[in-house]
Amino acid sequence: MSALPAGRAGELVQLLQLAPHPEGGWYRELFRSADATPHPDGRGPRQALTSIDFLLAAGERSALHRVRSDEAWHLLEGGPLQLWLMPPDLSRVELHTLAPVDAAGHRPRLVVPAHWWQAAEPAPGAPYALVGATVGPGFDFADFSFGRDDAALVQALPGLRPDTTRLL
Repeated sequence: MSALPAGRAGELVQLLQLAPHPEGGWYRELFRSADATPHPDGRGPRQALTSIDFLLAAGERSALHRVRSDEAWHLLEGGPLQLWLMPPDLSRVELHTLAPVDAAGHRPRLVVPAHWWQAAEPAPGAPYALVGATVGPGFDFADFSFGRDDAALVQALPGLRPDTTRLL
């Protein structure tokens, strides 16, 4: 079992009853819709929507991964949160920062399109970031893959942005 983070992050883990997540950080599923219908892409029945609370403390990160559904991230507390994205063609690495709305263009939410690679970590100096992640069609581990297991991603990442290889 992972050691609880310090301070408010540890308090949130306990209050929200979060558990260690396989990609890093802490989570708890909050909602899984009762509606499960076959998905048109042939992957079988999926719930219409799922939602989790997800927490990353300073020094924690979610490893590069992708999901076969759209995923909306919502900053709930703490942050800012850095969200690293790569399109399926591996042509670039994008950095998005989730933070309270301000004149510099920060926003507290972002939608990651289906099949895009993603990783997240608290921004430098942020003690933690608590987010909500909502997936539609609903999340299923059968639709999830780690970047470290994808040879093309592992090969492309150092040439695109070497400082992000730590996210594998």
